[in-house]
Amino acid sequence: MKKVWGGVLIVLILTVFVWGAEAQTLSEAFKGKIYDVGILKATDSRLKVKAGSHAPDFTLPAVSGGKVKLSQYRGKKNVVISFVPAAWTPVCSDQWPGYNITKDIFDRHDAVLLGITVDNIPTLFAWTGEMGELWFPVLSDFWPHGKTASRYGVLRSDGTSERALFVIDKKGIIRYIDVHDINKRPSLEVLVRELDKLGE
Repeated sequence: MKKVWGGVLIVLILTVFVWGAEAQTLSEAFKGKIYDVGILKATDSRLKVKAGSHAPDFTLPAVSGGKVKLSQYRGKKNVVISFVPAAWTPVCSDQWPGYNITKDIFDRHDAVLLGITVDNIPTLFAWTGEMGELWFPVLSDFWPHGKTASRYGVLRSDGTSERALFVIDKKGIIRYIDVHDINKRPSLEVLVRELDKLGE
């Protein structure tokens, strides 16, 4: 058992190191297209859900086509919802591509990642195309504008969403919430630790 955890720890350390290094260059690759939002108020909303409660269901259109319903994963997969404020912004353009090199961590925890923004599908199509192929569904909460973000309590007063993570177990129960400082990327280490708890 110690050997397995040692291996997982080494993979995690390497992933965090590579993730950080790669992420610094991801938005650099299409630097001229990124809109600099400056420093924003860290959080600007009031949560409407809490850990231990059922995650509000939603059905949203995916950039890849079709629609994704949260409840379709009930009893099958753990779910991590990643709300990010807006396409074509610096931190968001680093955060999501960074998850590409951590897919095995999600697989190991039998978890799927759902990326959500309040942008429309054409905008998300262009943005994710620049970032390269993402392994997880990217969903549009554009219309009715920010309805899903609002139900979770992470819709900001300017119409964007918070930078927030929700870890939801196979029963549809919210197990962890991180409404993060919008100006910073959430810690991968903390997310992995919360995913570990799902197996306890």
